[in-house]
Amino acid sequence: MALRLLLAVLVKCFVLFSLAAQSPSPALRSFDEIFPGLSPAARAEAFTQEGHLQTFERPGANVSTLGLQSALDPGISRDVLGMRPVVLVESIMVIPAAAGRYSLLDVYNALSQIRDLQGRLYHSHRRQAYVPLFEEATRLDGNRRNTSVPDPPPATSVPQSETIYVRLRDANFGNTFYRAQMTLDGLGLRYSLTNNRTISWTIIPAIREGRFIAQMYFEPIAEGILIYSLAGVDVSNLVMSQVHMPSAIATRLEVIIQWAAEGISRQRRG
Repeated sequence: MALRLLLAVLVKCFVLFSLAAQSPSPALRSFDEIFPGLSPAARAEAFTQEGHLQTFERPGANVSTLGLQSALDPGISRDVLGMRPVVLVESIMVIPAAAGRYSLLDVYNALSQIRDLQGRLYHSHRRQAYVPLFEEATRLDGNRRNTSVPDPPPATSVPQSETIYVRLRDANFGNTFYRAQMTLDGLGLRYSLTNNRTISWTIIPAIREGRFIAQMYFEPIAEGILIYSLAGVDVSNLVMSQVHMPSAIATRLEVIIQWAAEGISRQRRG
């Protein structure tokens, strides 16, 4: 009797497993479902290697980002806008699907490789040459610790949430320190980057602790991987008069987006 009951349970489990394996996975959202009102020009730019990027200087309290006009979580934009930034930079990019579908695990493993930010080039108008933006990039072992630790090996699953600390030796701002938090958010993964120490320009405190915020959201969509980004910074009029902050923030956001995009593509090729 006990043996027959055990066999019946095993058969039932096998049937349920077979049905689950045969059932289709939930359909991915399309780009147009997420950004239904985007202009044709902006949509076309989103599918290029540079993506669609726009900059706001002194945007004011009533600015409406493309993220707020989309089907994305409005909290992504509000977390940045709540700081009342003096400069705001928004970007939309799609990494086209290549050899198979991308996954959030591809995204997570790419974002874990902090050292890959080191040596990435940008065009310096002052030097009229391409130079490394981040001369050094390393993960740190704590919030107020300066000891470097290696990037981890590829993971096999994505944690619900993880916080890491990063030091970037910036070509213009010297050593800069950030807190990066990766969190599963609905259908995607959110990557939040905040300066956890004051950033200085020469001897002038340029960006106070917590006054730079970048939110990057990654979601597998029908066309590939969507990367939506919004970065904001709050600085004084003195700093704005000495440093062209719109281009400074846009350059850094573009470099970080390219790092993420190339890392995700590399995960799939690997």
